[in-house]
Formats: sequence, structure tokens, C-alpha cells
Amino acid sequence: MIIETQTTPDKNVINFFPPTSLIKSGHAEFADAKSIRKSPLAEELFDIEGIVSVFITSELISVTKQDNTEWSILKPQIMATIMDYISTGEEIIVPQTTSKNDIISQIKGLLDARIRPAVKQDGGDIAFLDFKDGIVYVEMQGSCKGCPYAMVTLKEGVEKILKTYIPEIKEVRNQTPEGE
Repeated sequence: MIIETQTTPDKNVINFFPPTSLIKSGHAEFADAKSIRKSPLAEELFDIEGIVSVFITSELISVTKQDNTEWSILKPQIMATIMDYISTGEEIIVPQTTSKNDIISQIKGLLDARIRPAVKQDGGDIAFLDFKDGIVYVEMQGSCKGCPYAMVTLKEGVEKILKTYIPEIKEVRNQTPEGE
């Protein structure tokens, strides 16, 4: 397996081009211990002393090193790690699954911290009812219940905030799930 490399204008960054597609689409960046858990390859690269960050696309692995380390020492280690990992055939990025309970916990946390205080200023409240098939069901309460702007608040405020922080959310509705 031949891995081509390319220097960049930043002397601390080199791009590595393996001959195989690395991920299906998009990109992934790893710069800390929490983020590398999503990629066994990134974990192995971070085991090499002097690596600061790893950026992966379908075509390349861009590695950033510390100022005080030398590419002449790091480059062979990085190439060997990439070759060894690719030869295993394992996924470069491990899909993260989030349980329904984790998502509900995140929804409730955002409602309490970011949404409820703003709604209460207008004399209303918002109650979490359910999360099902990507849809969050809430009930607008108090003065928000009959407010003509309640749907605007729900879609432009509540839904945007929840969708920004929780990608599993597709929509927010002011009602209970049908059939319940």
C-alpha cells in the first residue's frame, strides 16, 4: 500500500492520501480525548507522541503536530499506523448511537436551561410530553397557550434550538403523539 503525502503552508501539518476511501461523506476532526473515541484510527494516531489534531475526509488524513516535534520522526510512524489500520478493514469512524433516554435527557436539559426562562418572561411555560420518531412533543402553557405567536415561538425558537444541539430531532410539535 502506498500512501502519498503533501506538505501544506503550515509547517506543522501534513496531508496523507491513502489509496482507499476513508469515510463515506463529510469530514471528522479530532483534537481532544473526547472526540477521538469516535475513531479508533484517530486514537491510534494520538498514541504517537507529538500529534495535536487529526482531520479525516473521504480522501485524506491531515495530521497536525506540535512545534517541537520533527516530521522525520513522526511521518514513518503515522504512515505505518494508517497502513496497519486500513489493512484491518475496520471502520475509520465508528457511528455513535444515542439512546432514546439520552436524547430525552438532552431535550429536557435544553428546555430548562435555554427555552423555559425565555418563555416564562412572557408569562408562559413549556412542558415536555414525549419524543418519538424524531419528533418532540411539547405543550405550550400559560399565556403562550393561546398566543397567536406560539407557533412562531415553537418553530423559530424551540425547534431551531433543539435541532441545533440534537441532530436526531426532526420536528417539534405542540401536541401529544397521535393515538395516545
